[in-house]
Amino acid sequence: MESSVFYRRLSLLVVGAAVVLMQACGGGEEQAAETAEEQVAAVWQAPDTSTWQTDADAALLRYGRELVANTSAYFGPQGSLAAATNGLNCQNCHLDAGTRPFSNNYALVASGYPRFRARSGTLETVHKRIADCFQRSLNGTAPDSNSLEAAAIKAYVLWVGKDVEVGTKPQGAGLETIPFLERAGDPVQGEQLYVAKCVSCHQADGQGLPNGMGGYAFPPLWGPNSYNAAAGLHRMSRFASYVKQSMPLGASHEAPLLSDEEAWDLAAYVNSQSRPAFDLSADWPDISLKPVDHPFGPFSDTFPEQQHKFGPFGPIKAAREQSKPKA
Repeated sequence: MESSVFYRRLSLLVVGAAVVLMQACGGGEEQAAETAEEQVAAVWQAPDTSTWQTDADAALLRYGRELVANTSAYFGPQGSLAAATNGLNCQNCHLDAGTRPFSNNYALVASGYPRFRARSGTLETVHKRIADCFQRSLNGTAPDSNSLEAAAIKAYVLWVGKDVEVGTKPQGAGLETIPFLERAGDPVQGEQLYVAKCVSCHQADGQGLPNGMGGYAFPPLWGPNSYNAAAGLHRMSRFASYVKQSMPLGASHEAPLLSDEEAWDLAAYVNSQSRPAFDLSADWPDISLKPVDHPFGPFSDTFPEQQHKFGPFGPIKAAREQSKPKA
C-alpha cells in the first residue's frame, strides 16, 4: 500500500509540473486546471462510504459490505448463518470488499447487469452473478435470493459501481487483463516462483493459513477448500491478470511485484493443482463462445485441451478471428 501511495503522489507531482509548463507557455490557468483534474480523475475510485451517513439504505449497505469482507464468518464451515461455503471471503477475489482499482472490483456491476452471458446462455441478473460466485469461487451454496443477505450483497455491489455510466469502462474498473505470452505457461517455473514469493502466506502445500474461526487469514489456492474447477480464477488469463495487479502483498497496478511472464507461470502452476470438481454440463451451450483459455472441452476449434489450458493462446485467438465471416 505504501508503494501505491508513493506512485499516486508521484503522478500528482507530474501533473503539477505539466500545469506549470502550460502556464509558462501561455496556457490559461483554467485550461491547466482542467487538464490536471482530468489526469487525477483518470483512474476509477469507489464511492465514499461517508455518504452512508445520510443514505436511507445505510444499514443494508453496511451489512452487504460486511458479508463481502467476512463471508466465512456468516457462511463458512463455522458460519453463524449457515455452513454453506469453503471458508473463503468474497474479498479474497475482490480486494478491499470489491473497491480496489484494477483488482477485480465491482465497478462494472451496476452498469453491466442484467446482461447476457455466454457461459449460461441466458440473460443474467445480479442475483444470478452473486450466486455463481458462491457456487464456484466459494464452492458452496448461495443464500436464497429473497433473503436479507442476498439483498444486502446486491445493494452493496450495485452501490460500488453506481457512478459508472452504461457502456463505459473507466481505467481501473474490473480487472485489467495482461497480454498473452507467445509460449505456454510453465508450471515448473511457476512452482519456483510460488516457493519464492507465495509460500509465506499461502503455505507450502497451498492450503492457506486458517484464522481459527472457520475461515482463512490467507486463502488456499488449491485443494478441497479452494475455488472449484468452474471458477473464473481457474482460467489462466483471469488468475494471471489478478496476481499481476495485486500479488504478492504490497503489489499494485502502479508498482507490480511480478512480471507478465511470472504471472502466467504462477497461474500455470496453481491451476495445474487439484481442486473441487463442478458439473459443467450446462455451461457454454454455444461452445464457439468459450474463451480461448477455457480449460475444458469440447471446443469448436481443433486446438487440443492442453493448449486451451496453458497456452499459447495467441494462435487460438488468431484462428478464431480468421474463421469469422467477412462483412
